[in-house]
Amino acid sequence: MTIDLNLLVLLLALLLDRILGDPQWLWSRVPHPVAIFGAVISYADQQLNPSSLTGHQRRMNGVAAILALLLLAVAAGFVFNRFFALFGLGGILLETGLVAIFLAQKSLADHVAAVAVALREEGLAGGRAAVARIVGRDPETLDEPAVCRAAIESLAENFSDGVVAPAIWYAIFGLPGLFAYKMLNTADSMIGHRSEKYIDFGWAAARLDDVANWPAARLSILLIAAGAWIRRGTSACREAIRVAMRDGGLHRSPNSGRPEAAMAGALNVQLAGPRIYGGVLVTEPMINNPGRDVATSGDIEDGVSVYQASCMVLAGVTFGLFLCFL
Repeated sequence: MTIDLNLLVLLLALLLDRILGDPQWLWSRVPHPVAIFGAVISYADQQLNPSSLTGHQRRMNGVAAILALLLLAVAAGFVFNRFFALFGLGGILLETGLVAIFLAQKSLADHVAAVAVALREEGLAGGRAAVARIVGRDPETLDEPAVCRAAIESLAENFSDGVVAPAIWYAIFGLPGLFAYKMLNTADSMIGHRSEKYIDFGWAAARLDDVANWPAARLSILLIAAGAWIRRGTSACREAIRVAMRDGGLHRSPNSGRPEAAMAGALNVQLAGPRIYGGVLVTEPMINNPGRDVATSGDIEDGVSVYQASCMVLAGVTFGLFLCFL
């Protein structure tokens, strides 16, 4: 497809995903494409990452594995693209449905909003259970403000790598680019962390994922600021940009801190700071330290509102670019 058709498909996919999200009736019957990617990554891990190898050997195997996985993803994207091209308008609709599957607009908003609902209806225990579905930190270590911060951080970070990044990669490179990005992002989540088992084998996946997400993390700042302007006014928009520029680099990730800082500024709340993953304390400075130090379920709902407006802006930008390329 040409870039104008990519933009048209992306616009339709954004609208479709915003309305339908991830239908559970479908994924309870057939495997989600990301689950298929995960199975392939798991197979590569089992075959190429035995504990008997040295760290250098595991790192080299990790490089070979991620390159092979990316080539496989690009090839699969090319095959699907050529197959859909056989059906004309029907193929465009099929590709729209496939692209929508790889976006996370509605499902992310639903999962994060569910944390606020659980806190209000079931108390701290319910909030911990709800937030444990979307974050990796130990839920039992979280008090109510920490549960709220975790939900808002997940919302901001996943806006970047679950919505904006796949949109960028599809708009520019079509299905091969989208499939490659989702394979890489899935690999990073599975093998890209710094545990003893994966610090070497997952090194290449983690570094490449940092590169792949760099543009989306920066664009997310502007989109969140625009969403804040729509929902909360000029001051929130200005604070989103100011805090992102000042504190975006405080996060251990070169990318995650950018949208998190923008959201922290938009909501005037502190995010990040010390937290526990797998029993290990991760010490980081607070993002937006001058902001409110007690996040609430209302802040989660305000964050979801800003996020939804940001998604709307992303669709508007896509439409504008489509008109420019006509």
